[in-house]
Amino acid sequence: MDSTAIGRLLTPVVAAHDLEIDRLEITAAGKRSVVRIFLDGDGPAGVGPSMDQIAQATRSISVALDDADVTKGRPYTLEVSSRGVGRPLTEAKHFRRNRGRLVAITTADEPVTGRIVGVSDEVLELEVAGVVQEIALAAITTAQVQVEMNRSINKSDDEEEEV
Repeated sequence: MDSTAIGRLLTPVVAAHDLEIDRLEITAAGKRSVVRIFLDGDGPAGVGPSMDQIAQATRSISVALDDADVTKGRPYTLEVSSRGVGRPLTEAKHFRRNRGRLVAITTADEPVTGRIVGVSDEVLELEVAGVVQEIALAAITTAQVQVEMNRSINKSDDEEEEV
C-alpha cells in the first residue's frame, strides 16, 4: 500500500469533517495491513476534535478506501483516532488546541511547566505559578502536554449546575 496515495485520497475526505490528517501509518500484520490514521482539528469547542467527528470521519474514510480499492483487494484493518495527548506540540495550532492544559516546555534557556492561556502564530502565553510568561514559539525545542489526573474543572459563568 502506498501511504502517499492514501493520504492524497483521504485529505479531502477528512477535510469535509473539518479535520486534517496528522499522520498516517501503514504496517504489515501477517497477510493483512494495518492502516492507522491520526486526525486533528479544532473541533466544536476549538480544543481538538470530538469523538463524534472522529466517528463520522472514520465511516467516510472506510467508504473512500473501499471505493478506491487502494489495497488492491488485500485485507486491511483500519484504525482511526485523534493525534493523542502523548504527541509533542510542534505548531501554533497544536498549542491553540490545548489551551487550558498543563504543558512541559523546554527552551534553550530552561525547562518550564505551566498552563497554556493563549497563543498567536509566534508567541505562547504560559501561566507559571500565577504569572503569565510569553515564550516565542521559535524558541521552544520540546513541548508535551502533562496528564492531570485530579484537576478540578471550573465551570464558566454561563454554565450553571443543575439542581
